[in-house]
Formats: sequence, structure tokens, C-alpha cells
Amino acid sequence: MNLGIMSRAELLASDLTDNDLRRMVRRGELTQVRRGWYAKPDADTTALSACRRGGSLSCVSALKKHGVWVPPGYDSLHVRATKHAQCRRRDFCVLPGRPLPIDTILDSVPVALACAARCMTDEDWIACADSVMNSQGIKVAELRSQLPYVSAHIDRLLLRCDHRSQSGTESLVRDRLYLRGFHVEVQPAIDDVGHVDLKLGRLLLECDSKLHHTSLESYRKDRRRDRKSVAQNLISMRLTYDDVLYGWDETLEDILAITKPGKHRLSRPKTSP
Repeated sequence: MNLGIMSRAELLASDLTDNDLRRMVRRGELTQVRRGWYAKPDADTTALSACRRGGSLSCVSALKKHGVWVPPGYDSLHVRATKHAQCRRRDFCVLPGRPLPIDTILDSVPVALACAARCMTDEDWIACADSVMNSQGIKVAELRSQLPYVSAHIDRLLLRCDHRSQSGTESLVRDRLYLRGFHVEVQPAIDDVGHVDLKLGRLLLECDSKLHHTSLESYRKDRRRDRKSVAQNLISMRLTYDDVLYGWDETLEDILAITKPGKHRLSRPKTSP
């Protein structure tokens, strides 16, 4: 995915020559953004801004372009640059470990995720990592092997990740409850109910994403699941996107009112490596 912006090396690798590039610039088919980098007329505006700043689109900005779920609050442009460019200005995102070259305008998911560990809160990074693993069908060990560098901080965060999480809100709820000492079962299968997002003792938590829309079929299915849960002496609680992102204090109070804080405080949930 080049977003309409390519380096000279990328263009030459596509069988173009420097003479071709000069002709395309004269005809308006390409614009030279900075030395060695060219943009098409319909180039992505955020990638163009990153190129003009002197780096690649990375970190949270790149994760969004790759379709990774990113919590709200990360609207600024995130750009990674080479070590030389970092010396000229201080508003670049920095990878842990040794700086990597800028070969393409959009950083890969592993590079962007490693970069984001310094720009995001811990719980938000975990939600993004969960999103990456779930969408790619990989587990924590595989994600760790893909990252260009794993700092001690990233390694600690990976211990709190879980590839089974089906949504960012589910990841946030799971991690918040884990930090409060709760043992949380992830995606457990309940007889006559099916898989639920999270389970704390008798409490079943279903976490809606922002894109969730309740059709008549979904409405009927959810009510049947709730009925079957109650028949087994279980309690079903449905959390909306707003409940998790903007009303967590009140939501947590309701969860604590149902669960006895000491009853389910066991070890952290087991995850597959």
C-alpha cells in the first residue's frame, strides 16, 4: 500500500528510469515531494504530510491506514523518520532499538505497532495488538516474532494481550478488570448460549463495538441468549461502546455491584503463547 507516494527506488524497481520520472513530473503525473520521493495527484493527504515532514506514516496513523482498531484520542499525525532526520526536529515517533531505514511511505503493521508503544497508553496499545492478532489469526508469540524490536516495556504489555478478543472494547474491559485483580474468562462457550465475550463467575459481559448495529435478527438472537443465560442462573450484561470508552467509572460500579470483589480475584487469564 503506497497511498500514492513512492520513493525513487520503488519507482525504478517498477521498470521506470530517471528520464521517465523527469517526464512524468513535467507532465504533472508525479510531483517531487522531497528529494527521492514522488506523489501522484490523488495521493493520500496524511501520507503526503508525512512525506513533506521527512519521514514515513507510522505509529497510530499507520495502524489506522491498515484497518487496525484504534481507540479515540489519537488524531494527530504520527511520523517516523531516519536517525539523521530525527536530529533536525523532535516531533517524530521513535522506534525502540536501532532506527530502521525509510523504504516506503507507510510502515508495516509490526513496525507501526512497535512505534506506537511509546505514543499510546498501555491499555490502548494492548487493544491494538489484540486487533492485529485477531484479524491476522496469530497468537502472542507470532506477533512478538514479527515486531522489529521488543523492549522490556513491550514484552510486559504482550503478557496482557489476548488474540481471542473480538473487539477493542472487549480488550479494554478485559485488561481493566485484570488490573483490578479479577480472573476473566475470554470467549468462553456457554451451553445453549454460545460464546460470550467475557465471563466473571456468574456474570457474562458482551461488549459492543462502535460499528455494531442491531438488526431484528440480532435483537432476537441476543434476547434468546439472555434468556438461556438466566435459565442457567447466569447474569448477562451488555456494554455499549460509550459505556466502555466514556462511562467506565459508572459501568465498573455496576459490575462491582453484581460481583463480589474477593470472589473472582484469582490469577490473570491464561493466554495461548
